[in-house]
Amino acid sequence: MLLHFRAFVRVAELGGFSAAARALNASQPAISRQIADLEQKVGARLLHRSPTGVSLTEEGRGFLNAARAALDAADAALGAIGEQRGAIEGMVRLGSSIVFGRLQVLPRLAPLLEQHPGLTVELALSDSVVDLVQEGIDVSIRIGAVTEPDLVVRRLGTSRRAVVATPAYLEKVGTPQHPDELTHHQCIRFMGLTTREGWPFEGPDGTTFTVPVKGQLRANTSEAVREAVLQGLGFGLCPVWMFCKELRDGTVVPVLTDWTPTALPIQAVFSSRRQVPARVRAVVEHLAAEFRLDPLLNDLEAVPA
Repeated sequence: MLLHFRAFVRVAELGGFSAAARALNASQPAISRQIADLEQKVGARLLHRSPTGVSLTEEGRGFLNAARAALDAADAALGAIGEQRGAIEGMVRLGSSIVFGRLQVLPRLAPLLEQHPGLTVELALSDSVVDLVQEGIDVSIRIGAVTEPDLVVRRLGTSRRAVVATPAYLEKVGTPQHPDELTHHQCIRFMGLTTREGWPFEGPDGTTFTVPVKGQLRANTSEAVREAVLQGLGFGLCPVWMFCKELRDGTVVPVLTDWTPTALPIQAVFSSRRQVPARVRAVVEHLAAEFRLDPLLNDLEAVPA
């Protein structure tokens, strides 16, 4: 019956049988049968069907909370049994931005998966802010402010930032000596930031200010910004973890090091409506421990030596 509850919850959350089938790796007819069986069991129609999608009936709205609670209780019970046996098992859908997931999350998963052979991690990488419930994400690693009031946040680290460029680009245009000079340079802007048109800094005396920036290139993924910096197309205001190797070997160099671009928190984000299963806690605890050991992901230093 839990399979029927899970199918109903996903159909209700995603607004359709096909979307729920994709999320649950099942066929659309199988999901339809499960919903029909569930409605027969409870003796009421739970969903309105129409050519444009589905919606909850009055009975369905009441049943949705009960179904969610049942699933949460089942997850908690299974997790407790697993913990008693010392086993972490099941699927965790882990969200992250594309470049952070590729450079900082993925390389850290091998020890976790080796320790827990029954654990499966599905990485869902996107530079867009996704709805955790709609996308079926158990936990997402986000950098920056989290504004949704229905989410629970746990801080994992700090994303220090620097203004960087290639030596070839600096040789061509010169090295700025003050952030205000950036207004006369090509600045590569990441459209995923609210501060894309004005880069925030803290001066040596602790004062904060914002420098308006412009340039011929902007991009909607941090991966594209990274590549544009490496191609020598301009300055980037980027997390230092984005250029670990390049900052160490001099392929990319920081400028304006007396002025500190505002750092951003690295956070694990959960849906507040659901209990956190042991398997999800295991993933978060592992990443938190890993990030604490990396000076690029905490407050120990801004730029690698």
